[in-house]
Parts: sequence; structure tokens; C-alpha cells
Amino acid sequence: MSYPGLIAETVSFQGHNGDKGEAYYARPTAPGKAPGVVLIHHLPGWDEWICEATRKLAHHGFSTIAPHLYFREGPGSPDDLGARVRAAGGVADEQVVGDSKAAAAWLRARPEVNGKVGVIGFCSGGRHAFLVCCRTTEFDAMVDCWGGNVVVDDPKALNAKRPVAPIDLADKINCPILGLFGNDDANPTADQVNRTEAVLKKLGKDYTFHRYDGAGHAFFNAARISYRPEQAADGWAKVFAFFHKHLG
Repeated sequence: MSYPGLIAETVSFQGHNGDKGEAYYARPTAPGKAPGVVLIHHLPGWDEWICEATRKLAHHGFSTIAPHLYFREGPGSPDDLGARVRAAGGVADEQVVGDSKAAAAWLRARPEVNGKVGVIGFCSGGRHAFLVCCRTTEFDAMVDCWGGNVVVDDPKALNAKRPVAPIDLADKINCPILGLFGNDDANPTADQVNRTEAVLKKLGKDYTFHRYDGAGHAFFNAARISYRPEQAADGWAKVFAFFHKHLG
């Protein structure tokens, strides 16, 4: 299912602690109400590929908002802001959860959204999507695209900003999960993906994981040498089918 028309724009939203920031919003122009999706950007930041992915979801029938998680760092290019955030140890989990909840609320207040909202995240955003669904009940479906550090092997990786490994909160997840991973990825490794799956299976969660041979990290991203068109096309098709099934 796809639509010939869409509208895309930068909007304002009120995030964690009431902070006012930016988000990129794209929606199909077809009549009727569409499902909503919150897209959590990858560690490099709120960049061109994230905007492309937002429009791609809108083209396939989802009103999609991608909150700018680094807006508190001030103006600057995605590369500069991303480098600044990485140097500071990343964004605090509490802040990401607050911004994601706010983005979901923003969607549900829109007259063109049907009331159901999913979440998808890439790279660090995959971890964030997993975490958000452990910490809130805002989302009706979750897609984790190669989210690293869901399983934490080194306790030193936990700190004030990231105090808990998301996998240790997995019992709180109450929505269906789709996971997409490359078998050549270093973060998460295939072993870490297997261990995440083992926990979800033990907890009786509604999940489906797909692993791709010949793919590493960021294999959806056509701007990178890691792009794998065949695996990416299959992965996107699975994302669309999953969201249509669970969001309407």
C-alpha cells in the first residue's frame, strides 16, 4: 500500500520537561485517518537519511514524526551536533523516553491520525525504541533496527545517563516487537541478538526477529557503504507489513 502524495515539514513539539524542540513530520495525503509512527533517529543524529526514512514511512501510509533528540545542543549541522552529543556520552535515557512519549502524544492529538502509534528506531534509536517500550505504554507496536547495547556485557557501560540495560526491563514490554539485524554487525553482535531473543522468548513476549546474512550495521542506509539493497528491501517490506497489521 502506498500513496502518491504526502506532506513533509519541520514542526515544533514539547518534549521532556516541557522543553520545546523540533521534529520532522511526514504524512500521506490520502483521505481518512492514518496510523502514527514515532521514528527515533540513529546516533549520527537528525540527518538527511532520517528525513528520507520518515518520508518513506509516510509514503506507505503512516503519519510519522522524527523528534530531534539533540535540539538542546543548539543549532548546527547533524555531524557537529552528533559529535558533540557522542563526546558528552550520549543522550540521557530519561530524556529520550520523555521526548518519545511527547512525540506520541503529539501524533495522537492530530486529526489525521487514527489513535494508534508505533515506534521504530535505528542504531542507538533501536535501543531507545526497545527502552521506551519497557518504560511506557504509549506504543502499540515496536520495531528495533539493529539497536546496540540492549544487552550490556560490560557493567562499566552503565552510568547516570544509561543506568539500566534495556534487556533487564523487558518484562515490562506490552506490545508486539519486530527486530531486524545484520549477522555481520559488531553492535549488536549475533550472540547479543540471540540472548535478547532468549529473554523475550522466556518472558512470552510477542516478537519476531529477522537476521540477514551479508549485512552489518546500518544496512538500510543508502548513503553508506554498509547499504545492502536486497536485505534492505526485504526489511522495509517487513516493517510496513508489521505496522499495517498492528496499527491498522
